[in-house]
Amino acid sequence: MRLKKICRKLQSKSIKLKTAIFAGGCFWGIEHLMKQLPGVISVVSGYIGGNTSNPTYEEVCTQPTGHAEAVKIVFDPSKISYKTLAKRFFEIHDPEQLNRQGLDKGEQYRSEIFYTTPDQKEIALKLIDTLKEKGFKVVTKVTPATKFWKAEDYHQNYYEKNRK
Repeated sequence: MRLKKICRKLQSKSIKLKTAIFAGGCFWGIEHLMKQLPGVISVVSGYIGGNTSNPTYEEVCTQPTGHAEAVKIVFDPSKISYKTLAKRFFEIHDPEQLNRQGLDKGEQYRSEIFYTTPDQKEIALKLIDTLKEKGFKVVTKVTPATKFWKAEDYHQNYYEKNRK
Protein backbone atom coordinates (compact mmCIF):
# COMPACT_ATOMS: atom_id res chain seq x y z
CA MET A 1 0.00 0.00 0.00
CA ARG A 2 2.85 2.40 0.81
CA LEU A 3 4.35 1.91 -2.66
CA LYS A 4 1.06 2.82 -4.34
CA LYS A 5 0.90 6.08 -2.38
CA ILE A 6 4.48 6.96 -3.30
CA CYS A 7 3.83 6.18 -6.97
CA ARG A 8 0.65 8.31 -7.02
CA LYS A 9 2.50 11.19 -5.36
CA LEU A 10 5.33 11.00 -7.88
CA GLN A 11 2.91 10.73 -10.80
CA SER A 12 1.02 13.78 -9.57
CA LYS A 13 4.32 15.67 -9.80
CA SER A 14 4.60 14.28 -13.35
CA ILE A 15 7.73 12.26 -12.58
CA LYS A 16 7.95 9.31 -14.93
CA LEU A 17 9.17 6.25 -13.04
CA LYS A 18 11.27 3.70 -14.90
CA THR A 19 11.97 0.00 -14.53
CA ALA A 20 15.22 -1.99 -14.57
CA ILE A 21 15.54 -5.80 -14.38
CA PHE A 22 18.75 -7.57 -13.38
CA ALA A 23 19.61 -11.22 -12.74
CA GLY A 24 22.86 -12.03 -10.97
CA GLY A 25 22.60 -15.07 -8.76
CA CYS A 26 20.24 -15.38 -5.84
CA PHE A 27 17.83 -12.44 -5.89
CA TRP A 28 17.96 -11.82 -2.12
CA GLY A 29 21.33 -10.08 -2.08
CA ILE A 30 20.71 -7.97 -5.16
CA GLU A 31 17.30 -6.93 -3.81
CA HIS A 32 18.80 -5.91 -0.46
CA LEU A 33 21.70 -3.90 -1.93
CA MET A 34 19.70 -2.16 -4.68
CA LYS A 35 17.06 -0.98 -2.18
CA GLN A 36 19.71 1.09 -0.42
CA LEU A 37 20.27 3.40 -3.38
CA PRO A 38 18.64 6.85 -3.31
CA GLY A 39 16.01 7.12 -6.03
CA VAL A 40 15.06 3.45 -5.92
CA ILE A 41 11.33 3.29 -5.21
CA SER A 42 10.90 -0.48 -5.00
CA VAL A 43 12.71 -3.76 -5.64
CA VAL A 44 10.77 -6.97 -6.22
CA SER A 45 12.30 -10.45 -6.42
CA GLY A 46 11.01 -12.71 -9.15
CA TYR A 47 11.61 -14.81 -12.24
CA ILE A 48 12.13 -13.86 -15.89
CA GLY A 49 13.37 -15.28 -19.15
CA GLY A 50 11.74 -18.68 -19.04
CA ASN A 51 9.04 -20.65 -20.78
CA THR A 52 6.67 -21.46 -17.89
CA SER A 53 3.81 -19.22 -16.80
CA ASN A 54 3.77 -18.19 -13.15
CA PRO A 55 6.72 -20.38 -12.11
CA THR A 56 7.36 -21.32 -8.51
CA TYR A 57 10.72 -21.28 -6.74
CA GLU A 58 10.71 -25.06 -6.64
CA GLU A 59 10.08 -25.29 -10.41
CA VAL A 60 12.80 -22.74 -11.23
CA CYS A 61 15.31 -24.60 -9.05
CA THR A 62 14.48 -28.18 -10.08
CA GLN A 63 13.07 -28.08 -13.60
CA PRO A 64 14.35 -26.66 -16.90
CA THR A 65 11.99 -23.66 -16.94
CA GLY A 66 14.63 -21.32 -18.38
CA HIS A 67 13.92 -18.60 -15.80
CA ALA A 68 16.52 -16.55 -13.97
CA GLU A 69 16.16 -15.33 -10.42
CA ALA A 70 15.97 -11.57 -10.92
CA VAL A 71 14.96 -8.27 -9.39
CA LYS A 72 12.62 -5.71 -10.89
CA ILE A 73 13.57 -2.21 -9.80
CA VAL A 74 11.27 0.80 -10.04
CA PHE A 75 13.29 4.00 -9.88
CA ASP A 76 13.00 7.74 -10.20
CA PRO A 77 15.30 8.78 -13.07
CA SER A 78 15.47 12.32 -11.72
CA LYS A 79 17.33 10.90 -8.68
CA ILE A 80 19.23 7.91 -10.05
CA SER A 81 20.15 6.90 -13.57
CA TYR A 82 19.83 3.53 -15.21
CA LYS A 83 23.60 3.64 -15.78
CA THR A 84 24.19 4.02 -12.03
CA LEU A 85 21.92 1.02 -11.35
CA ALA A 86 23.69 -1.06 -13.99
CA LYS A 87 27.12 -0.13 -12.61
CA ARG A 88 25.96 -1.15 -9.14
CA PHE A 89 24.69 -4.44 -10.56
CA PHE A 90 28.18 -5.21 -11.89
CA GLU A 91 29.72 -4.27 -8.52
CA ILE A 92 27.53 -6.59 -6.42
CA HIS A 93 27.86 -9.82 -8.37
CA ASP A 94 30.53 -11.63 -10.40
CA PRO A 95 29.72 -11.14 -14.11
CA GLU A 96 32.45 -13.62 -15.07
CA GLN A 97 30.68 -16.67 -13.61
CA LEU A 98 28.57 -18.63 -16.07
CA ASN A 99 25.28 -19.96 -14.68
CA ARG A 100 26.32 -19.52 -11.07
CA GLN A 101 27.22 -17.12 -8.30
CA GLY A 102 29.46 -18.52 -5.61
CA LEU A 103 28.00 -21.78 -4.34
CA ASP A 104 24.69 -21.25 -6.16
CA LYS A 105 24.85 -23.23 -9.41
CA GLY A 106 22.37 -23.51 -12.24
CA GLU A 107 20.94 -21.55 -15.15
CA GLN A 108 18.60 -19.70 -12.78
CA TYR A 109 21.66 -17.99 -11.22
CA ARG A 110 22.99 -16.60 -14.50
CA SER A 111 24.14 -13.03 -15.01
CA GLU A 112 21.70 -11.25 -17.30
CA ILE A 113 20.34 -7.78 -17.90
CA PHE A 114 16.78 -7.65 -19.20
CA TYR A 115 16.40 -4.29 -20.89
CA THR A 116 13.09 -2.46 -21.24
CA THR A 117 14.25 0.24 -23.68
CA PRO A 118 16.84 0.53 -26.47
CA ASP A 119 18.70 3.06 -24.30
CA GLN A 120 19.05 0.50 -21.49
CA LYS A 121 20.42 -2.03 -23.98
CA GLU A 122 23.00 0.46 -25.24
CA ILE A 123 24.10 1.40 -21.70
CA ALA A 124 24.43 -2.25 -20.67
CA LEU A 125 26.47 -3.17 -23.74
CA LYS A 126 28.80 -0.18 -23.28
CA LEU A 127 29.41 -1.12 -19.63
CA ILE A 128 30.18 -4.71 -20.66
CA ASP A 129 32.57 -3.44 -23.35
CA THR A 130 34.33 -1.28 -20.76
CA LEU A 131 34.73 -4.24 -18.40
CA LYS A 132 36.07 -6.41 -21.23
CA GLU A 133 38.55 -3.68 -22.21
CA LYS A 134 39.80 -3.83 -18.61
CA GLY A 135 40.40 -7.58 -18.92
CA PHE A 136 37.22 -8.99 -17.37
CA LYS A 137 35.74 -12.06 -19.05
CA VAL A 138 32.12 -10.93 -18.76
CA VAL A 139 29.46 -13.58 -19.53
CA THR A 140 26.49 -11.34 -18.71
CA LYS A 141 23.75 -11.60 -21.34
CA VAL A 142 21.77 -8.57 -22.47
CA THR A 143 18.24 -9.58 -23.43
CA PRO A 144 14.89 -7.88 -24.10
CA ALA A 145 12.67 -8.08 -21.03
CA THR A 146 9.84 -10.57 -21.13
CA LYS A 147 7.14 -11.26 -18.57
CA PHE A 148 8.42 -10.83 -15.00
CA TRP A 149 6.83 -13.14 -12.47
CA LYS A 150 6.89 -12.00 -8.83
CA ALA A 151 8.45 -14.59 -6.51
CA GLU A 152 6.63 -15.96 -3.50
CA ASP A 153 6.09 -13.58 -0.57
CA TYR A 154 8.72 -15.24 1.62
CA HIS A 155 11.38 -14.18 -0.93
CA GLN A 156 10.40 -10.50 -0.77
CA ASN A 157 12.49 -8.39 1.64
CA TYR A 158 14.26 -11.60 2.64
CA TYR A 159 17.19 -10.00 4.46
CA GLU A 160 15.01 -7.62 6.42
CA LYS A 161 12.73 -10.48 7.49
CA ASN A 162 15.54 -12.87 8.43
CA ARG A 163 18.11 -10.70 10.22
CA LYS A 164 19.35 -12.24 13.42
